[in-house]
Amino acid sequence: MKEKQFKSFKEFYPFYLSQHNNTVCRNLHYIGSILVLVMLSYSLLSQQYILLWSLPLIGYSFAWIGHFFFEKNKPATFIYPWYSFVGDWVMLFDFLRGKKHS
Repeated sequence: MKEKQFKSFKEFYPFYLSQHNNTVCRNLHYIGSILVLVMLSYSLLSQQYILLWSLPLIGYSFAWIGHFFFEKNKPATFIYPWYSFVGDWVMLFDFLRGKKHS
C-alpha cells in the first residue's frame, strides 16, 4: 500500500495529531522533547559537546515507547521523518500554550 504524500506540513499536521490520540503517548513525546531541550542546553553551556549525540536517543526513545506500547501504531517518523520531527515541536508548543487537540 502506497503512503499518502502530503504537499505541506499544514496538510500533514492533522494526520500527525491523529497518530497521537493516546494521552500517555502524547505525554511521553512532551517529556522526551523537553529533556532534549534540557540536554541541549546543558551540553552547550557546559561545552560537553559529546553529549549532543544523545539528543536523538532521548527524544525518540520516549516517543517510540509511547507509540509501540500505548498508541500501538507505527511512528510517523518512519515514513515522514521531517514532517514528523517538526510535528513533535509544534505539538509541544501547542501543549505549552494550552491549545487542546481533539
